[in-house]
Amino acid sequence: MIKHISLIIKHRAARPRKAAVALSRFLREHGVKITLGQVVPESQAVVVLGGDGTLLHIASKAYQLGIPLLGINLGGLGFLTEVHMDEMEKALEDMLNGTFELDERMMLAITLNRNGDGPTTYYALNEAVITKGALAKMITLPTWAGDSFLTVYRGDGLIISTATGSTGYNLSAGGPILHPAIEAFVLTPICPFALSARPLLLSADRNISIRIDYEPEEISLVMDGQIGHSLREGDRIEIKKAEGYLKLIKSPARDYFSILREKLGWTKGVKLP
Repeated sequence: MIKHISLIIKHRAARPRKAAVALSRFLREHGVKITLGQVVPESQAVVVLGGDGTLLHIASKAYQLGIPLLGINLGGLGFLTEVHMDEMEKALEDMLNGTFELDERMMLAITLNRNGDGPTTYYALNEAVITKGALAKMITLPTWAGDSFLTVYRGDGLIISTATGSTGYNLSAGGPILHPAIEAFVLTPICPFALSARPLLLSADRNISIRIDYEPEEISLVMDGQIGHSLREGDRIEIKKAEGYLKLIKSPARDYFSILREKLGWTKGVKLP
């Protein structure tokens, strides 16, 4: 039985605050302690009210603590916040009773190596992005897959995505959709200089390494659209599959393909078999 949850609410939005009132009332009636606005080690689950951006903001913390995560979608395009408002009570009951199903999602471990500093490691569910500033010139990114040199990407940047993140920035940049059970990296160049530069799918047992050969006007490393780090000449970014998995609590009403059809509008005007 779950008796303590961390509740995360989308900032500056009226609807999540109203939903939080009803959710908090439901949880307290069931004797559940609530920690609001942060993920604490003593909580047994995390509930997110908002969209995928809100969930991604705390995914790394939930992963590192090994705490299951339930995302409740309040409108917008959400692939990670699977549960709709009208399903919230059923999902919460399943969570409190321990009858929920978990979906284990691969995480990225992203290590920034810089001369003179120790390595700094971040964790991301969707992607790591190396990108130039709005006014900066084209950037050049020598890239390795394991011990093998892969290529030099030239353009506005590079997305290294998980299967979970394949429906995020990767999809917008022309990358493929992968089922989240697939453990792989998708390397998708952003506005590449060469027309031959295309998205590439690699097994997650091959670590990705990218070197910053020179420092243009502005170049950044961004994880899940949440954490930014300015890069310098000589920096090396190592990306590998993180140990363990993020535990997402599944929707009690729909599976991944139902969510995919709904979010991408594949069934509009189509009679289902």
